[in-house]
Amino acid sequence: MSSSGRSTLGHSDIDVFGLALGTNTFGWTSDEAASHAILDAFVDGGGNLVDTADAYSAWADGHVGGESEAVIGSWIARTGRRDDLVIATKVGQHPARQGLAADTVRAAVDDSLGRLRTDVIDVLYAHYDDADVPLAETLGAFHGLVEAGKVREVAISNYEPARITEWLTVAAAEGFRPPVLLQPQYSLLHRQEFEAERRVLALEHDLAVTPYWVLASGLLTGKYRSREDVAGKARSSMVEGYVSDAAFDVVRVLDDVAAETGTQPATVALAWTRLQPGITAPIASASSIDQLQPLLASVSLELDDDQLARLTKASDAVGV
Repeated sequence: MSSSGRSTLGHSDIDVFGLALGTNTFGWTSDEAASHAILDAFVDGGGNLVDTADAYSAWADGHVGGESEAVIGSWIARTGRRDDLVIATKVGQHPARQGLAADTVRAAVDDSLGRLRTDVIDVLYAHYDDADVPLAETLGAFHGLVEAGKVREVAISNYEPARITEWLTVAAAEGFRPPVLLQPQYSLLHRQEFEAERRVLALEHDLAVTPYWVLASGLLTGKYRSREDVAGKARSSMVEGYVSDAAFDVVRVLDDVAAETGTQPATVALAWTRLQPGITAPIASASSIDQLQPLLASVSLELDDDQLARLTKASDAVGV
């Protein structure tokens, strides 16, 4: 990563900031005005990569999916700053566009373009693997969208290593657009899924990596320092999956390093993740501008070898 906090997205020519803004809360727990304010601050703070999906936020009562994309689209319409964003969205999980059959992918992309109020998606992910559809069919549809000018680059989210390898093999054999980006779960409390095999694939094939759930549903922000802090909170069901004595030991080391660097635990957790081999830009979301500032600060925070080693040692004990 350059001194400006930017790097290219894998083997593409897309230049991105060292933090991706997660927008799953847009149009859900963050209304349009709050979401627009967060986007304003993110872009003004140097950010450009926004992560969304056509399914966000279909899980909420009264929502149908596409709410996040629509909020990003209304921000673009209000500000005229389309060129300031690198938009990464996903297809395959919208309730009305389930799966990765070619016709479904093409229809889903047209829907996303309409909601985003743009004529091109910078990065298009397959959100989850669809074992019922041959990879060649899905990849052919993605490639056709690139050739049609509706998509710039393609990417992979939530695929098993063997299927990532198969994707790369099919793309090479058929002359399809190769992926530039991989999105796994990865954090101080969840490392093995990425480090076991996916990192090797990413480094070998020059894939950028933008991991999600980097702050472990808030546990790594310093908001929770004991089981009692978690119990009864609104997001407790999500946080509880990370809770262990070893996890709270990681939080204590985050507190120590945050004190040493004059930052916040979330800033340190994101910086540790960004500094791991193969990582391009961790994804994190904010529901207010106040929450955004510690996230932005992570891009310029350089941890020394001792701080990195202490964090990694504490993380090793989590064993996940």
